Amino acid sequence: MEQRKHWWNGKWGRLARRDVFLRVDADRWHVEQRAGGAEGVSRFYEYDSAEEAEETVRALLDGTDTWRELSPRPPRV
Repeated sequence: MEQRKHWWNGKWGRLARRDVFLRVDADRWHVEQRAGGAEGVSRFYEYDSAEEAEETVRALLDGTDTWRELSPRPPRV
């Protein structure tokens, strides 16, 4: 699975931090919505197209938080 994009709400701490990830695996697109940092709770969404996944990402980023796009990690070798 390849991570394409990662957004972070710019807040530190387990209670405030939120992350959204966009990933692709072959022809399936995955969106992860995570609350609470690396050890937090995640909700997953799976789609057949990039357009559907990106629509979910836009909806998740909507709101009062100041979202920042972070660079994806390089692929594992």
